[in-house]
Amino acid sequence: MLYIVATPIGNLGDITYRAVETLKGVDGIACEDTRTSMVLLNHYDIKKPLVSFHSHSGTAKIDKIIEQLKT
Repeated sequence: MLYIVATPIGNLGDITYRAVETLKGVDGIACEDTRTSMVLLNHYDIKKPLVSFHSHSGTAKIDKIIEQLKT
């Protein structure tokens, strides 16, 4: 299942409880910048595999994410 979760840009306290619980419950997280996302995830003690995904991601990465969603 795919969840799209809005995360705060600056203030870590701006994330909702539901967003944190969703991130804690998933198998993996695709994010634009893993370094930035790790700050948020570490703050809320969320330990999940990360993969970067942005406008420059190639089709191979897109295909890999789609395959992971199918399982």
